[in-house]
Order: sequence, then C-alpha cells, then structure tokens
Amino acid sequence: MTLDIFRDQVRQAAADQAPLRIRGGGTKDWYGGAPIGRLLDTSGYAGVVDYEPSELVITARCGTPLADIEALLARHGQMLAFEPPRFGAASTIGGVVAAGLSGPRRMAAGGVRDFVLGAQLMNGAGEVLNFGGQVMKNVAGYDVSRLLAGSMGTLGLITQVSLKVLPAPVREATLQMPLDEIAALRRLNEWAGQPLPLSASCWHDGVLSVRLSGADSAVTAAVDKLGAGLPASVMPEAGALALWASLRDHTHPYFDTPHLWRMALPPHASAIILKGRSLIEWGGGQRWLQGDAGLSDRAADIRRTVAASGGHATLFRSPDKSVPVFHPLPPALALLNRRMQQAFDPDRLFNPGRLFAGEGADYAN
Repeated sequence: MTLDIFRDQVRQAAADQAPLRIRGGGTKDWYGGAPIGRLLDTSGYAGVVDYEPSELVITARCGTPLADIEALLARHGQMLAFEPPRFGAASTIGGVVAAGLSGPRRMAAGGVRDFVLGAQLMNGAGEVLNFGGQVMKNVAGYDVSRLLAGSMGTLGLITQVSLKVLPAPVREATLQMPLDEIAALRRLNEWAGQPLPLSASCWHDGVLSVRLSGADSAVTAAVDKLGAGLPASVMPEAGALALWASLRDHTHPYFDTPHLWRMALPPHASAIILKGRSLIEWGGGQRWLQGDAGLSDRAADIRRTVAASGGHATLFRSPDKSVPVFHPLPPALALLNRRMQQAFDPDRLFNPGRLFAGEGADYAN
C-alpha cells in the first residue's frame, strides 16, 4: 500500500462531501463517538521505517501492529515507556497515537504525547505534511506532532510517527498492602515527593499495589522502606506481571462493566465521593468509576463533582451514546481546537463526531 491510495480516497471523499472513518486494527472502535463514514483502512500501510537502538527512536507507518513494535524493542532491551493499552492483538501504532491512551507507567514516564517526536499527516486536501523531529513545527508555532496524540483522527490521517523509546528496567517488584482509599492516597502523595523508583500504582477493594522499577539495589531499598511498619507483601513475579498487564489492557475483572467513567484529577485531590466502585491509578491522578444505566441523569453531577476537584471526567466506555463522551472544554481551548481543525481539515472529512462533534484534538489525555 502507498500514500497515493490514501490520497485518492481523501480527495474523492472531499469531492463527494462524504466523511471518512479511519480504522487500523479496530480495537478502539468503541472509544469516543460512534465511527461514521466511508472506511479508510490503514492496516495495510505497515512497517518500521527506521530504528536505531542507540538513538532511542523508532519510526513506523501507521498500520504497524503495536505487538510487532514492542517485540522488536524487547529484543533490544527497550520499551514504549507509556505502556499503551493494547485492547487486542490488532492494535496499531497509528491508533495508539490517535487515541492518546497510556498505561500504568504513565505516572512515572509520562503520556503518549511526551514520547511523540515527529509525525507525518495527510490533511483534508490529500497533502502530506511532516512535523516534529528533524523537520519543523507548523507556522502557528504549535508542536503539531504532539497535538495529534488524543486527536482521535479528527485533524487528519496520521500516516507515520516517530516515538522516543527507553531502556527496560533491570528489575521490577510489586508491593501490596491493605489500606483504605484515603490512607492509600495519603501514602501515594507522601511517596511522590521522595526519590523512590515508583513506576505504577493501583488501589482497588482495599488493597494498594505499587510497582518499583530500576536498578536492583534501588528496588530492594524501596521495598524495605515502603513496607516498613505496614503489613506489606511482595507479589510473586508472575502474578505481578499479570496484574499490571490486566490494568494496562483492561482485562482486569474490574473493567468488565458496560458503563465506565475515567476521571483525571490532581493526584493530591481527596477521595471523590460518587456512587459506584472505584479503582485508582497513577498515584491518584487517574480514577475509574463504574457507572450505571442512569447515565443521562448522573453525567452532569459526575462532571461537576470532578471539575470542582480540578479534574475532568470521560465516559470511557458505554453503549449509551446519548451522553457526550468527553468533558466539555473551556472556551479558549475549544476555540483552539476549532482553529486547528480549520487549518487541517476544514471540510470535516476525518472521523466526524469521534471527539467533540467534529472538533480538534483533546488535550486532556
């Protein structure tokens, strides 16, 4: 497959005034608004364009399976440090960037956009634009390659991305301790201000799990320090790997629910009192809430409560599409989104309705 095929599809869609739904592996079709329009299948445009382990950068076409990239990096002792959720074997690197979702290690390493060094984008006119890396920023001064993270494909077709990679840790250990929600949040905030090799955390059903990653001596010292004075235990390696993989890919039993809210909050925010079972990650920065069928009635209350604590709430998964998925943006940010989309896709060809009724990138991921 070549870029000419995409260009022909985009220009034909523009001529017909027909929207396009961009799809790689289809593992995140449920996320955001319902996909509509003609299918623009990117799965055939695959392959690693450039990878030099010593440079800690990998460049790949949008349809490249995430599993292939991770396997290649693992052979060289490296990883995508933001641990993108896979949601299935067909997940592609273009979808990873477009969705902008990160896994458990985000609390220590950063999110998707922190690792995007460059990108190639096809706009609504079928033109191929290059951003970031050794090329350029756009004329408005925005780092467009990073703005694509979380844009849900609404700014254009991401055809190629360059990502920073990091060495895999020498050792990891997972410590578990029984704590209630308030005590767990207090501990996490105390530890965040200390030089500890914390790479992931999860509180659920009265148990706090923390992952420590780094040099062997640093991990051993941290296990001793964090476990002091608490009934803490170190998980067997196989069980720990399974736990963090289940949180990353949402195969953990907690996520087996039809209605799921994702709340992004300042880690120091106190416990959010809302009806439903919760799970807390990222040192308190990401909190999940199981919803119920009365979403239309509860959505405004949930978002108002979360906003009062300095955060925002996303209806991450639900068959009820009558409730807006993403938290409404402040006016200034909404205006920026509209300007970005007007610059790249003025005819609203790409993934209309997947984000904010055709608006541009979601900066909240």
